[in-house]
Amino acid sequence: MEHETLFPLLCKTADGDKKAFAELYKITSPQLYAVALKLLKRPELADEATQDAYIKIWHNAGNYQRGKGTVLTWMVSIARYRALDLIRYHNVRNEVELNDDAPSGVETTQAVKLGAEQAKLATCLDELEGPQRQAIHLAYVNGMSHQEVVNHLASPLGTIKSWIRRGLQSLQRCLSL
Repeated sequence: MEHETLFPLLCKTADGDKKAFAELYKITSPQLYAVALKLLKRPELADEATQDAYIKIWHNAGNYQRGKGTVLTWMVSIARYRALDLIRYHNVRNEVELNDDAPSGVETTQAVKLGAEQAKLATCLDELEGPQRQAIHLAYVNGMSHQEVVNHLASPLGTIKSWIRRGLQSLQRCLSL
């Protein structure tokens, strides 16, 4: 269903069809925004990442390669990478907001430590190969089953399981350093 709808719209977008791009945006923007918001935790940054992703999609629609995944997967990865760029730029993951209700002492120290651990995890995730990172993200962040990841990435089950297993092993090595 997704391929039958999105691929023709992306092809028309590559040819400069603004109406097709508007329809592509209408169909996919909730998913891309959700990915950006999940990573950034701030609506204004998620809006920025989503907008930047669609600008990139508009300019690069002709570069989509069917063999590397579905249209939606390609679009989500663009939004995800833009969100990660904003995380690095704004250092969102390391922010610990202190206010009048903020706990003091040990709890604040734990919050700072958690922020550092999240930053380390983000760095380790960035070191993974694209397919491993994408499969792990879909399985663990989006909560998809292996079969759902298979359907989403259009790859065999054994390949998906291998990507996830090898990716988790790489993450374990990276995080233990």
